[in-house]
Amino acid sequence: MTHFSGNKGEWSELYVLLKLLSDRELALGGNSKANIASILLPIIEVIRNEQNGKNQYCYDSNNKNNIQISIAGKNKSFIVPIVEFTGNAKKLLKNILDGKVKGTFTVDDDLEIFLRKIGCTRVREDSKSKSDIYVKVHDSRSGFSPLLGFSVKSELAGAPTLLNASGATNFTFKIRNWDSSNTEKVNNIFSKRKKKDGTFAADVKGRIREILRLGGDLEFVKTDNRIFLGNLVLIDSKLPEILACLIKTYYSDSENRVALIDLIETVSTENPCNFIMDFNHQFYNYKIKKLLCESALGMRPAEIWHGTYDATGGYIVVKEDGNLVCYHIYNRNDFEEYLLINNKMETPSSEKHGFGKIYENNGGYFIKLNLQIRFIK
Repeated sequence: MTHFSGNKGEWSELYVLLKLLSDRELALGGNSKANIASILLPIIEVIRNEQNGKNQYCYDSNNKNNIQISIAGKNKSFIVPIVEFTGNAKKLLKNILDGKVKGTFTVDDDLEIFLRKIGCTRVREDSKSKSDIYVKVHDSRSGFSPLLGFSVKSELAGAPTLLNASGATNFTFKIRNWDSSNTEKVNNIFSKRKKKDGTFAADVKGRIREILRLGGDLEFVKTDNRIFLGNLVLIDSKLPEILACLIKTYYSDSENRVALIDLIETVSTENPCNFIMDFNHQFYNYKIKKLLCESALGMRPAEIWHGTYDATGGYIVVKEDGNLVCYHIYNRNDFEEYLLINNKMETPSSEKHGFGKIYENNGGYFIKLNLQIRFIK
C-alpha cells in the first residue's frame, strides 16, 4: 500500500474534514483572527471531492452521534460513530504538529487506515479549485442552509500565499532621469545571504533604493500580462495604477514595511489616482480589499476571470491550537477586513519570475517589479 504523504498545509485539509464533523458546528470569525463565540453555524453535511467523485458525510437521522457516509461510486452508505472522528482528529493534529516544518511526511498507520475507511483517497483537493471542502450549514439569520465551498488556510503550516507570484504578476516601470553609467553598478547589488546553490540572490529592494538615491524615478508603464490586466480592470479600472504605486512603495520603503495596511496608508497619502480626498473616502483601502477578496475566492492572475467564485463560502482557518474559524462571504465586511489586516507583500524569486534588473530598450531604461501577497503568520 502506498502511504499518503503531504505537507502541513495539505494534511490540514483532511484535519478540517475530521474536525468539522466532530465539532458539529463552525464558529464565525470577525475582522481579526479571533472567533465570535456567540455566532456558530450548525453543520448539516460535509462534502469532499475524491478521485472517483464526491464523498458525502452527514449526521445519521436515527442517531446524531453517528456519521452517515456515502462514498463516491458506491451505492451503499455506512455509519461511523462521531467519537472516531473526534479521536482521529486529535491524532492528526498531533501528527501535523510533529511533522516536518518543510516538505512532506506520512502519518501514523492507524490514522491512515481510518482515513481510507471513511473514503479518503488523497491528502489534498484538486488544486484547480479554490474550494478545499464543501460544507452545508444552517444560517439562522437568513433561514437558509446553503452548500458552500471553503478554502482551507492553516496556521499550523507556513503562511500561505493569497496572490501567487509568476511572470504574469510583473509590472514594468520606466526609469526616468537615469544615467546609464550606473546600470551595471545597480544590477550588481545582491543579497548578503547565500541561496541553496551557493549563489547570492538579487537584492531587488536595494536596487530600487539605489536607483532613487542616484536621482532616478520610476514611472509605471504597464502590467505585463494582458489577462491579469483585464482581471484587474474588471475588478476596478484603477487597480493597475494603484497596484503599481503599492509595488513601488513596497520595494522602495526605507522602513522595510511589508504589511498591506501600512503600505496602503502611504499610497493613500500620495494619492496617485488624484481622487477627491476632501471627505475622507477610503478609496485605496476599499479597492485593494476588493482585489484581496476576488483573489481569495477565485481570481488567478494568468487565467481569465469572469467574477465567478470557486470558494462560495469563504475561508476556514485552522488556528494554532487546532480550533477552526470560518470567515464567511456572507459577512463580507469582516471577511475583507480580515484579508486586509492579515496580509503582506513580499519579494519572490527574481530569477524565477524575471524581474528586478535594469534593462535598456530603444534608448530607454526599464525595470520589472513583481507582485506577491502572502498571509502574515
